[in-house]
Amino acid sequence: MLLRQKYHLVGNHSAVKRCRWLYNSIVQDRTCYKQKFYGIKSHRCLQMTPSVFHCTLSCVFCWRAQSGDHDLRWDETRLPEWNEPEEIIDGCIREQKRILTGYKATPNADQNKRLEAVTPKHAAISLTGEPTLYPHLDGLIKGFHRRGFTTFLVSNGTVPETLSNLSEEPTQLYISVSAFDKKKFSQVCRPNVPDAWEKLNETLSLLPSFKCPTVIRFTLARHLNLEYPKLFAQLVRKANPTYLEPKAYMHVGFSRLRMDYSNMPTHREIKDFAAQLSTEMGYNLLDEAPDSRVVLLSRLEKAIKLA
Repeated sequence: MLLRQKYHLVGNHSAVKRCRWLYNSIVQDRTCYKQKFYGIKSHRCLQMTPSVFHCTLSCVFCWRAQSGDHDLRWDETRLPEWNEPEEIIDGCIREQKRILTGYKATPNADQNKRLEAVTPKHAAISLTGEPTLYPHLDGLIKGFHRRGFTTFLVSNGTVPETLSNLSEEPTQLYISVSAFDKKKFSQVCRPNVPDAWEKLNETLSLLPSFKCPTVIRFTLARHLNLEYPKLFAQLVRKANPTYLEPKAYMHVGFSRLRMDYSNMPTHREIKDFAAQLSTEMGYNLLDEAPDSRVVLLSRLEKAIKLA
């Protein structure tokens, strides 16, 4: 099933997949919001995960396949025999090069960008699953950094001990927050592990100790959690992140089995949510990306460019 979805599997538990913005950058000269906000070059971004089959949550809006979809079932908390970080990095770079081979003959492809893309410079550790389940995450981040990569780590915050034990921080740390209290968390995030809400709150309390820029990303869906910006503010106060990224749920992938098209907010609705959160928290509205339906808020006057 993953191969049909064009995942490139690496070892026992990792994967790479072409981001649509890599294609858009090379063929259409259109870039992802991470380039607009933070300077990350879309065509040199490697989208990967060290935990393709495993997650602590089964969020209702998640676009990935979950146990139970199409009557396929597996235990997402039964962890594999883990591969070493360098083996994963080598495999991910190899698969990224395989992904790019087809662009030699793609009409309108920018061949200079294609040649640069063969040597990626940024690792988005975020593709699917929960990366903090990987016990050698510290070594993975260090390994990417040794090769001159920047790293964005995206976590659901339910494994705080992994984050607290990092001896080397990612270039930027994202925590996904999609609920404002335990009841809503159970409804929206559907935890696969005990005490997941409490662990998320422990992670949010850890964020002020990080030296790297930190981000709370809100995935927002109409009739689910979009209507409560003031209730989310209490979690922002606890974490005091560098940035807030309210972002729309997109009706794609396997989420279509669980959600309706009507749940997908417009960019205008995301901006309204951001404006209310800005008023509540004193964060500035720095930027927006209507194509991705995401807004960037910060107490900074402008975002830190990382590349």
